[in-house]
Amino acid sequence: MIASRLLLSVAAAVLLAGCGEKGEPLIRAPVSGPSGATSATPGGATGAAPAQRPAPAGRPLQLGLSEANANLLAPGAAPPGFGAFRDALAALRPDRYRLVVDWSKLQPDPATPADLALGQDGCVRDLPPCARYAGLRATLEAVRDARRVAGGGWEVMVVIYGVPDWAAAPELGCERRGAEPRARAISDAGLEGYRALVRQLRALGEEVGAPLRWWSPWNEPNHAAFISPQRAICDTGAPSLAPAVYGRLVGVAREELAGSGAKLVLGELAGFRGPHARHTGVGEFIRALPDDVACAASAWSQHEYASPADEPAAPFARDAVAEAEAALAARPCTAELPVWVTETGVGGARPGDERSLRAPDLARQCAAQAARLERWAADPKVAAVFQYTFRDDPAYPVGLADARLQALYPTQGLWQAWADARGDAAPRRPAGCGAS
Repeated sequence: MIASRLLLSVAAAVLLAGCGEKGEPLIRAPVSGPSGATSATPGGATGAAPAQRPAPAGRPLQLGLSEANANLLAPGAAPPGFGAFRDALAALRPDRYRLVVDWSKLQPDPATPADLALGQDGCVRDLPPCARYAGLRATLEAVRDARRVAGGGWEVMVVIYGVPDWAAAPELGCERRGAEPRARAISDAGLEGYRALVRQLRALGEEVGAPLRWWSPWNEPNHAAFISPQRAICDTGAPSLAPAVYGRLVGVAREELAGSGAKLVLGELAGFRGPHARHTGVGEFIRALPDDVACAASAWSQHEYASPADEPAAPFARDAVAEAEAALAARPCTAELPVWVTETGVGGARPGDERSLRAPDLARQCAAQAARLERWAADPKVAAVFQYTFRDDPAYPVGLADARLQALYPTQGLWQAWADARGDAAPRRPAGCGAS
């Protein structure tokens, strides 16, 4: 049985174990207890999860996490291949958990309610380790249990995306090639389906004992992958259509959550500079929201990924958070809103690019993420920062562990340092997280 606190000496105990493609070394790191003894071999199973102390009071930043796989969240006996990595995730003791809901997969038929227990194989893009779990139901049960073991934290924030085919408005405007119905604006019938989904999710949270306190009505509404088209014609001078579509979703969510004590976190914006024919810039989107929508927010959420490159690749802004803050400051009802960075991470030069596994490049990635965290900790408006995924997705590799759960990256040690920090000062960067 591991003692009450799980210590992760990730970067300090890096081992080179074999070579990847093109001779690039793979980074492996043991998960060790207070005595330095390895608690579990990465890839193996463990028994009961270690007891976790609550997150330290007065962290420099509140920390959050997106990770859909219930096998990496649930305390207790873990399936083979997950245990040590589940323990590493638990050691981060997140203040908040971001529950990402892909509606299009849950309700392909409007005659049948969304399947909130839709089985998942536990793989990532068919890569092992795998272990089946019962979808959102199992995930919320795991979060409930993780909160109990940790003694707090793990407040749930819901974010929805993906329009089912039957709920999508017709194709029109400046759409990107290959746009699917799941990215389109929502129809009137779809809006009623969305209302029913919010009710279902609320009921599930109450049933399993995992209250859904925070709600973000739609993910990245300024991105054509989530609301398409962004403009009626392919001209940057044309007004964005997305704020009006988003406003309808916010209105329904607000009605359904009235009197429940739940709060709206608005935005969830992709960090685009703009305008662009097929996306809407951060400031442009915020300025276009009507007051009755913008003023419904209890917090504003913004996505911003770190980049090991000197300048993030277009179309991403260097400092999307600052752009959002400037636009929010121009409206009295949003000027004092706390800002949550609800997606961050680091991998390639641009989010989604291939991630180098060479040790010097991993150190640069870690340093770039450290610089972002330090900047946000110094910003009085930024209240919370969420790591986007613990386990890497090969299609969007910005996680803290590799997709096959064989290695922890130096960024995991960085997030552990921030999880353990107290007071207002940023923690010292761990070894293996070199200067950017």
